[in-house]
Order: sequence, then structure tokens, then C-alpha cells
Amino acid sequence: MTQSRPNEFIPPPECPVFEPSWEEFADPFGFINKIRPIAENTGICKIRPPPGWQPPFACDVDRLHFTPRIQRLNELEAQTRVKLNFLDQIAKFWELQGCTLKIPHVERKTLDLYVLYKLVKEEGGFDGVCKERRWTQIALKMGFAPGKAVGSHLRAHYERILYPYYLFQAGANLMNSQKPTLTNDTKDKEYKPHDLPQRQSVQPAETCSIARRAKWTKGRCFKSELGGVCEKPNLRRRMGSYVAKPEPVKKIPMQVKEEPIEQQVEGEKSKVEQYICLVCGGGGDEDRLLLCDGCDDSYHTFCLIPPLHDVPKGDWRCPKCLAQECGKPPVAFGFEQASRDYTLRTFGDMADSFKSDYFNMPVHMVPTELVEKEFWRLVSTIEEDVTVEYGADIASKDFGSGFPVKNGTFKVSPVEEDYLSNGWNLNNMPVLDASVLTHVTADICGMKLPWLYVGMCFSSFCWHIEDHWSYSINYLHWGEPKTWYGAPGYAAEQLENVMKSLAPELFESQPDLLHQLVTIMNPNVLMEHGVPIYRTNQCAGEFVITFPRAYHSGFNQGFNFAEAVNFCTADWMPLGRQCIQHYRSLNRYCVFSHDEMTCNIASKADSLELELASAVQKDMCAMMLEEKMLREKVYKLGVWHSQQVDYDLLPDEERQCAKCRTTCYLSAITCPCSPDQLVCLYHIEDLCSCPARSYTLNYKYTLAELKPLFQALTARAESYEDWASKVNKILKADQDNKSDLEELRSLVVEAEKKSYPETDLLSHLRQVIQNADRCTSMAQQLLNGKRQTRYRSGGGKSQNQLTVEELKSFVNQLYDLPCTIRQAPFLKALLNRVEQFQQQSSDLLAEDTPGSSALQSLLDEGAGLDVELPQLVVLRQRLEQARWVEAVKEASDQPADLSLDCMRRLIDQGVGLTPHACVERTMARLQELLTVCEHWEEKAHNMLTARPRHSIETLEAALQEVDSIPAYLPSCLQLKDCVNGAREWIMEADALQAGGRIPGLAALSELVSRARSIPVMLEPLSRLESLISEVQAWKESAAKTFLLRNSSHSLLEVLCPRCETGPQKSKSKKAKDVSVPCKKVEVKLDSLFDVEKALSTSKYTVSAMATLSEVHQKELESLSMLRTSNESKFQSSPSCLAPTVCLCHTVPAGPMLQCELCRDAYHSGCVPGFKDIQTGLPWLCPLCKRSEKPPLDKVLPLLASLQRIRVRLPEGDALRYVIERTVRWQHKVQLVSPTQHPNGKARHIPGTASSQTLVGSNSCFYMLQPCIPLNELGTELEELLVEGLLMQVTLPELQQLYRSLLNRFSPSQHSLQSSEHDHQYHIAQDRSPPHRSPPHSKGQDGIPETKKEPERLEKNSKRRLEKENTEGQHRDKIKKPKKKKPKLNKERRREEKRTTSPSNSLSDLSYSDDSEEDWSVCSAKQCQQPEGNEVNWVQCDGSCNQWFHQICVGVSAEQAENEDYICVSCAINDLTE
Repeated sequence: MTQSRPNEFIPPPECPVFEPSWEEFADPFGFINKIRPIAENTGICKIRPPPGWQPPFACDVDRLHFTPRIQRLNELEAQTRVKLNFLDQIAKFWELQGCTLKIPHVERKTLDLYVLYKLVKEEGGFDGVCKERRWTQIALKMGFAPGKAVGSHLRAHYERILYPYYLFQAGANLMNSQKPTLTNDTKDKEYKPHDLPQRQSVQPAETCSIARRAKWTKGRCFKSELGGVCEKPNLRRRMGSYVAKPEPVKKIPMQVKEEPIEQQVEGEKSKVEQYICLVCGGGGDEDRLLLCDGCDDSYHTFCLIPPLHDVPKGDWRCPKCLAQECGKPPVAFGFEQASRDYTLRTFGDMADSFKSDYFNMPVHMVPTELVEKEFWRLVSTIEEDVTVEYGADIASKDFGSGFPVKNGTFKVSPVEEDYLSNGWNLNNMPVLDASVLTHVTADICGMKLPWLYVGMCFSSFCWHIEDHWSYSINYLHWGEPKTWYGAPGYAAEQLENVMKSLAPELFESQPDLLHQLVTIMNPNVLMEHGVPIYRTNQCAGEFVITFPRAYHSGFNQGFNFAEAVNFCTADWMPLGRQCIQHYRSLNRYCVFSHDEMTCNIASKADSLELELASAVQKDMCAMMLEEKMLREKVYKLGVWHSQQVDYDLLPDEERQCAKCRTTCYLSAITCPCSPDQLVCLYHIEDLCSCPARSYTLNYKYTLAELKPLFQALTARAESYEDWASKVNKILKADQDNKSDLEELRSLVVEAEKKSYPETDLLSHLRQVIQNADRCTSMAQQLLNGKRQTRYRSGGGKSQNQLTVEELKSFVNQLYDLPCTIRQAPFLKALLNRVEQFQQQSSDLLAEDTPGSSALQSLLDEGAGLDVELPQLVVLRQRLEQARWVEAVKEASDQPADLSLDCMRRLIDQGVGLTPHACVERTMARLQELLTVCEHWEEKAHNMLTARPRHSIETLEAALQEVDSIPAYLPSCLQLKDCVNGAREWIMEADALQAGGRIPGLAALSELVSRARSIPVMLEPLSRLESLISEVQAWKESAAKTFLLRNSSHSLLEVLCPRCETGPQKSKSKKAKDVSVPCKKVEVKLDSLFDVEKALSTSKYTVSAMATLSEVHQKELESLSMLRTSNESKFQSSPSCLAPTVCLCHTVPAGPMLQCELCRDAYHSGCVPGFKDIQTGLPWLCPLCKRSEKPPLDKVLPLLASLQRIRVRLPEGDALRYVIERTVRWQHKVQLVSPTQHPNGKARHIPGTASSQTLVGSNSCFYMLQPCIPLNELGTELEELLVEGLLMQVTLPELQQLYRSLLNRFSPSQHSLQSSEHDHQYHIAQDRSPPHRSPPHSKGQDGIPETKKEPERLEKNSKRRLEKENTEGQHRDKIKKPKKKKPKLNKERRREEKRTTSPSNSLSDLSYSDDSEEDWSVCSAKQCQQPEGNEVNWVQCDGSCNQWFHQICVGVSAEQAENEDYICVSCAINDLTE
């Protein structure tokens, strides 16, 4: 039964693909011989040339034209063609009976009549199937679903269409049986016959006896495009319209109608006999009398069985003609030739158009997989007829090869000349020295000369093997890929048998069908039957090679251009002779004479390569033995006549065997009765009927003449054969007769010296030597393993290590080598040591807990063997286990070091170990301990972080349970430390206030700070924290009382005596300025930090008061020196350097203020808030005035509240000392009466009403605030005044003392006298030297200035800038600006200052209509007349609005820009008002 094919094509596996290097590519046959062991197992292979190998396309495209073959795809496949032939026979059967065949549909698909016919026939025929009711089983086998009554439909269709044909084929007499009529359903599709035998029959040409591939013929009949089959007059007619004159028969292309009318044996029929029915013998009812279109016999319509009711339409055949027509044997199948001649361009346009239209996409976008599946679908269907054309077997000698050739029409460039002689050029490959075809004299087109192939999509080449089973090579020059399928040579007969079994009908009529290249079969079907099939896609620039007797087929993916040729190598020689025997059995033509080629090669024995000479020598030996046997057979038959014939001169068609068509060369048999006919010695009985003694033996050589040729080959191959024999003997020697490795090397050297061919034997010998060398090297490495592994780091496997089995195998391999290896006995001893180690390992591993030292010792021994031992892995595992168990035991013995991390680390290490009983037990104990420890660690941590905190009793109860755990628990230890710390803290807190002691703030704060870090609930802590809060509140209250706003001093710094006096300088600077060194004390009290530290560390108030008293004494000494030093600044000094004063460290200038305490002078502009100075009160500088100096009644409550808090702090001691000093000072004041000057009369305070000029400086200044002169005071009064000024408390006694002293040493009237330069002072930044002002001058209005003058003198000034022109104009000739309006406020004055400057006023007035033309000069009475490019001006912000040079009035540019300037006159006026 024919099996159903798969619905979708499954691609076979890929064949090998080779990519040779340039070195390998240089020798084509050498590379092919190298890959042959691999590639011949698949039949085909693909070779990609090295990158850059791109031969030019040399074919003459303009001259190339060809007529392609027409290929109808579904006629190519063997099984599909069988179905089509069957359907054509059925259609012809019914057509000859005047009926049209229509294919029925069952279950919405076309019924496969062929399968139905075969199944019914296999099941026993129609009667048997009906009798056994097996129609349902037949429906299931055909793929129909069960349960739909399909079987009854199949029976009806079979009985109606196929059963009559079956009866006809069986030889039943239809005239004696009931003849059915073919009634068709309207839904059935009419079948159009393909006419395969008539349309594509192969008719051998007259001159094709030596043609290589006669696969098609010309001059066939084709269907007419307009009228279908060529028409002829209908031979079926009524007798009434018959004309006696015979009608001329019109020749039609159908074979059945070309047969001549069968002649009557007994002469022509009479006219009466022609009109008589051959059934009933009557001549009546002429209207119902039918005439056969084949033989002109007559039959009544009612005499036929079954009777015909109407005259059939079309041709009609009688039963006798029907049997004759249907019984004709089928004709061989072949391809048609297209009616159109193509050029390469027109064929390409047609091919691209076909593919793009078929797939509805651009040709380059169609996937190869899609084309492949669609191709095999089309060839397997009978419903779709797709026709393509293939330009195959185009002779390259007519239009030129695609490769460039020497002396060809295509001219190559110099860089491409190498392609002319390249071995991969298909014009050169068949004739290379190593090619056997070189010795074939004839130019065989396709074998020695390449053939060209121009393909299109779906054009195919069918299953075939190459002529003479030769190699073939195909190169795709350009275009789309070519898909190949191949089967290896050993599966050739298997493939032939499968195809014959699946399509026997084709091979019955055409036994050599596979040699005609007209039949393909789906590779999936062949693979299902066990045939190995491989595929590949050949792309442009790639080679495909087919090996001897390898069946191959394929198709083209699209428009492409390929070239192919055959070649034969020395290994092909025995296959070539075997092919001749195969051809002889098939009666197939030979392309060339194999014996002739062998003799031609033997005649050139001296120049042959050794490999070829050896192969030909063997082939010639077989040829001579065969020829000797055949000639002896002929002699025994009685052929004694012989003659020598030179068959070289005869064409092949004149020396072909009449029986098997083999080309004869060495001998042939002829007979005088037919001199033009001959046979080979195998078919002497088939020559003629004459007796054998009349035959003549024609021979080319006598056997004696063949011997010299054979001896020459033998001599050429003898040395190689001897060498090969010696090699074979050594390679096959037994254990006791092995040769040394050096002897094998000498054989290789001999082969290279004598240029022996690269045969398999030589390759095998080299491989043996290579293996022996490798074994020797490996054996030496194994023997040196101890020394190597001694320096190997780690215990891992070495790359060169062998397993024990490999070592055993290696030792066996050493002894199996065909040569002796001296290291083999040593390796045998090593193997014995390995086996001993394995035994020791087994004994040690059997113990439950082996020691780590024993394991390590055995491991060291195994590592020294340099062999991969499975026991080493187990030993390492057990060693890790033993070490881990020992580590756990060691850690457990020292609980103080057994931390949670240690336990976790041990557990992690144990988890990675291989499971074992001892490991599991230890792991369980360790895990249990870890769980307990983690529980208590977490519990301890929670106790430490609990809010609210636990009591000390609760924590101590928990610690009692923890003491029994043998591990190091940090949180538990921390909890224990916290409990101990809490106990100590409680004891310290109790001791701090024991016996009514007053604790210090530092100790109290330190105790509270410590308590906050102890995570235990401490009862005294809240009480201590409340004390500290009260202390902080007291300090804030005291700070508000004493500290100035935004003061940089701390409360302690204000209350304590000053450690440093004067301006803030570095210690080294002060030491330089003060000539008297400080007195050394035991306790260092040089800074506030030292004082605070001394007060904090003092345990009693008495010691604190002593410390403060010492600091106060140092303060008085330091201040006394500072007062003396500052007072000396204003006395005449021989030094030329002017003293520096004030915070700005510049010389005195302008209105100045002098501190009553430190006696230093300050510029009025540098002292903030100098306008608020009260008359009659001492003025202190910013450095001396450090606090608000609250009254004593505000200070005493602070001390009382501090005493209630009962906490000692440095600020409290300092406040107590302040109050004590205040009380002592008040007592001193009461004892001293400052009403009398020590000298007995009042003194005038110098420097208060008049300006002064310092020696060495041009600056002038005056004091705004009178100070009590030091030289007029006694020591007691000075000390009393200084001490009162140092106190940070405001006392009425101090004010009274100061006023009394001030009134005592100053007159009642203080008139301030100054000149117009009273406000001149020189700033250090101003580089212009000012003119010195006169010592005394009155104001502008003659009114003296008062103390209110400073309130208006330090206003922001105006600036005026005058630039001198280049012509040197005088600086005074400047236009005077207009007078300003009175200013409303300070902001308005500042705005006017920005908008009105001398230059701006000058510019504005110069372009004003009512501007005055008067010129401005400096209003200062003594103008210094400055010169230069830039002269700065300032305008008075008083009522005069006059302009002054800044240098003339002592105003800097910055002061003039940012402050108001009031001239002397305006200042005096404001004070008087």
C-alpha cells in the first residue's frame, strides 16, 4: 500500500561545509582528498573559498542565448507522475467510449482515485471488499474521518469510475458483460488529461549513439493554445451520411490516432459487410448504426451492452479498438524544449517577474525556507500545474565559460591573471595532473568541458548520479541560491530500490529512469524509508562537490548562473571499473572507454604520480585478468580467427557492443554475416546465429603486449609498494615483534625523501608517530608528576591529570602501540601505586570519625601520584568534615571566644560540607546552642533598648539565667556592665549629696550625662535633672541681667576679673608691649578657661574666692601698666613715630574719646553710640565696658536664688565674689573723702577744650569727653576709682566719686575752641599729606562749639571729583554749583548726595539757562590747594552747603561717600541753637 506523505516538508540535515585556508586552497585535489573521509559520508559537501577569492565573470553575456527546458513541477515527482499517468489512462479509457472523466469530491476534497484503486486492489478487489464490507476501513486508510458513511460513497465512485477499467485491465469481455455508463455529478471537476506519453515521449535521435545525455528530442506535438488538441474530422457518424469515398485521415499528435488502420486479413470488406452490425448481423435501422472511429466497424446502439439511447458526442471506439488502444505500452518520459530562445537578460527578466508575481513580494525578500516548502508542495499535488523553464547543459565552448580561460575573448586585468591557471577554475580542474580525465583524449562536453546552467525559481535537477560515477563540482557565479539534496554513495542502491518500490510503474517501462534526470522524489519520503539525505543552500561564490555514485538533486531559488564539470581522482579508479559493469547490466551507453583510459595512463607510467601509478597498476591488473579470462572463454567456444584492430581510430559509435552498448577497446567479436555489428566478449552468444568458428576476435593488444605496460606501472609503484608493505608489517606487528619509534620515523623520512604521495597509509603512519610522541610526552609528565605537583598551588585537578581508568587505558594504549615506549614499565608501576592508594583510602573512609592528620597524610600521598583519583574528592570532603568537627570542639572548649558570629560561621561552614553522621550530630548541638544564644542576645538587646527602662532588679534576675550559657554574648555582657554601672552611679549620686554637701555643677552634669547613657531605670536621675534645669534657668536670668545686647562675652567672662586687659592681641604681642612680666603663680590662670577649670575643680567656696581674688589682683596689675602705657601716648616723645590708638590702630585725628579705665583714645567715628554719652559719667571704651552693670538690688536676688538651688557653679562663685568686692569697695568709699585735692587746689584738665598736635604727626585731634588726669590723683583715689570702674555693678557711690573728682579737677565753664580745621583729621588710607591747622581758631559766627557738636559732625559726606584737562587748566577755575535746597531728612540728603556731585552740578549748570557763571573755590580758610589728575571734594550737609577739599577738612573718600559731613561753622551753630 502506498503510504501517505507528510503535509509539510521537513528539511533534511545539513551537509558539511568546509572553509579552507589559503594554503589548503592552493591544492584542490589535496584538499578534496583531505575532506573525503568526512564528505563522502553525506554524498555532497559545500566549500567556501577563502575571503577575497572572487574570479571575474568571463562569459560573453551578449552572445549567450539558449532554449530552456520546460518543467511542469507536478510531473517531475515520481509518485505524482504515477498518479497522473493513472488518471490519464482512466480518462483515455472513458474518452474512447465517448465519456468525459470528472474527479469526484468527497468530504470537500478531491478524491484520490489512484489511492482508492490501489487500496481496493490490495484488499482483494471490488468483489472481496464488498463481500467483507471493508469500505469503511478503506475510507480510514485514505484519511477520512470515521462515522460519516464515507465508505458507501467510495464504493459508489469506485463502481462507477474504476470498476469498469479494472475489468478491462483484467481481460474481461465487455461485449459479453453489462457495460456501465459514466454518469457524473454536476459538482465533480472535469479532468483534463496531461497527455504525458504523447507530449513528452523520448525519441532517440538518429545520431545519438554516443550522446552523453539524450534526455529530450525535438519535433514533438504540443497542445494548441487556441483549440486544445489538434482537431481532426469526427469519425463517428451515421450510416445515412456515409460517403463511399474514403475520407483522408488527418494526422494528429496523439499516438493512438497515429496507428494505421488494421488491415483485413482476408481482403477488403464489401460495401454490404461494412453496413452490417457485428453483434446482430443485421443491416437495418441505419439511423441507429454506429461506426467505430478506430476500425470503421458498425454496431447498433441497441446491440451494445448496455444499449446506448443516444449517439455519443465526440470520438467513439468499439470494444475491440478500446482494448487495442489501452493495451499499448507507455512511452519513455522526457522534458520538452521551450519554443522561445532566450538571452541571459530576457531570461532573467522573465525569472524575476515569475518569482515576484508568484510570492507577491520582491525576489530578494522571499525566504529560502518558504521557497523550499512551496516547491515540494507543488511537485506533490495534481491540482496545481506550475510550469517553469530551466536553461541546463549549455555548452561552455559555444559561449565561453564563466571563468576566464587562456587565449579567450575575455581579457583579464593583471591582478586577475592568477585565475587563468587556478586549480579551482573549472576549465582547469578536469585536466590537472592528479585528474584521471586528463588521459581521456576526447573533449567530453560536461565532463572535461564545463556546462552552464541558467536557473529560475522552482527549476530543478532531478535525482541522478554522475556519468561513470565520477566526482562533480558546481560553482555558482551569481544569483540566488541553489538548494541541493544528496545521498552518500553507499546508499545509492538503497535509494534506487526505494524509488522502484514506490513507483514501480515508471521503472517497468523505463528501467534506466534514474539515468535520464527526469524524476525526483520527496527527500522526506526517502528518509522515511531509511535513505540518508542531506541538504545545503549553495550561495553565490560557493562550490558544491558531489562524490562518486552519490545521488543528488535540487532546485533553484531564483534567477542564477552556475557552472559544473566532472573530475576523477586516483581513488575513483576501482569505482569507475565497477560502474562499467553496472552500465553493462543496464545496456547503457558509456561516455568513454575505461580500458582505453587505463592503457593511455599506463603508457605514461614514468611521469605518473606514485599514488596514481599504484591505483592504475591495480586497475590494470584487474583488467588483464578479466581480459585473459574472457579470451580463454572465447577460445573454448571455438573462435580461432583473430586480427588486430586499432580501436583508437574508430569513433565510439562504431565500436559499441550491440547488446550492452559498452564501448569496446581491448577486444570485440565480429561475424562476416554482419560486418558492421560487433559485441563484447561477454555477449558472444548474442551476436548472430552463425557458429562460433566463423567469428573473428578483434583485439587492440595481445596479452604479451599488455605486460610491458603493466611492468612499467609496477616498476613505478614498486618502491612505494615495498615501502607500504614494510609500513603495514610494522603497524600490524604483535607485542613481541614491535619496532622502535625511531624506525617509524625513518619510514616517514624515506617517504618524504622519495616524494611518496600523501596516501592514507602515510597519513596513518604519521598519525601513529604523532600518537606515540604524544604518549611518550604524557608518560614522561606522569612520571615527573611528583616534582611538578610539589610546586602546584592548590589541590585542584591539573590539566594534564588522568583518571584511573584513563591511566589504565593509557597504559594499555602504550602496550597497544605498534612501537615500543620505554616509559611503559614505569607507568605500569605507577598504576600499581594508584591501586594501593585506592585500597588505603577505602579502609580509612570506612571509619566513622577519622583524624584530620591521617586524612591529610593520605591526601598528600594521592596528590603526589599526579593522577585524577576519585578518592581524593572524598578524602578532601572527609578532611573538611574532620577539621570542622575539630574546630567546633575547640571553640566549645573556650566559651569566652565562642561568639554568635563564630557559631554562625561554623554553621555556614558546616552547611557547605558533604552530609555525614558526625557532621549532623555536631551541627545539631551547635544549632541548638546558637538558638539559645540568639534568644538571650535578642532579649538582652530589647532590655537595653526598652522604653521605659527596666529596673535594676529585673536586669539582675535575667543575668542570673545568662550565666549558665557557655558562649560569648555581647549584649548580655553589655547588660551586665550596665547593671554594674548603674550600681556605681547610684552610689556616686548618694555620695555626692551625703552630709549636706553642695555639689558642683560640673560633677552634677557629668553624673547626669553618665546616667543618660546607662539603659537602666535610675530613681535619683529625675531629681538631678531638675537641679540642672534650675541651674540653667538661673544662668539665663543672670545673663539677661548682666550681658549687653549681642555681646560676645559669656556670663562667666563678665563676672570674673579679666585675665587680659587692653585690645585683643596675641600673648606674644602683649608680652612685648608690657615691660613688667607677670608674676608666676602655682596654678596657671592666664585665660578664662584656666579660671573656669579652677573654679569647677574647687571643692569649697573659700578656695574659689581665693582663686578669683588672685585673678583680680592680676587684673589690677595688668590694668595699671596698660593705663600708664596708654597715657604715655599723648605725651611728648622723642620718637618720630606717631602712636596708634582706637580699634582701627591709627593715629589720633579729629574728635576723640578717651576711656576712663584703660586711658586709651578712640575716634568718635569708630565708637558706636558715642552720641549717647552722658555728661558727668565716666566713659568706658567697648573693651572695658563688658556688661550692663545692673544695680546692686537686682544682683542680690540672683545670689539668694542660687543659694536656694544648692548647686555650686563657676558663675555663682564669680557672682558671690562680685558682691563681696562691691561691699568692700562701698566700705572703702565711705572711708575716703575726695573733696580735697592732694595739692590743695583745682586743676584744669588739658586737652579737652583745645586741639592737640602730636609730635611726629601732622594730624590734629581734640577730646570730646574730659578725663580725670592721673598725675593729679593720689594712689589711693586712683586705685579706688579703678576698682569701682572694674565692678560690673552700678553704684551711686561711683557716680558721686567721679563727679566730685571731675568737678575738683575741671573749671565750671568748658568752652570748646577750635578753628575752621576742628574737624580735620588724617586717615591712614589717604595718602595726600594735609596742611597743619593753626592751634586756635574761632568758628564762622564767633560762637564757641559745645558738646552737642559731635552729633552733627559725623554725618555722611558728599563727594566731588574734579579732573584736570590736558591743557593744564587751573583746578580752581571750576564753575560753582547751585546752592541746594534745605534737606528734609537724612534719607533725602543721602539721595541728593548720590545725584549732586561737583562734576554733575557743573555739567547741569553749564547747560542751564539761569545758571550762574561764578567759579567755586574751597571754603576752608587755609586751603592746601591740592594738585593732581583727581581732586576729591565734599559738601557740607549743614545749613551752609559749602564745598571743601576732602584733604583740607580731613575727610576720607569712604567717609565722604557713606557719612554726612558738617563743617565747623554749622556744628557751632547747631550747638548754640
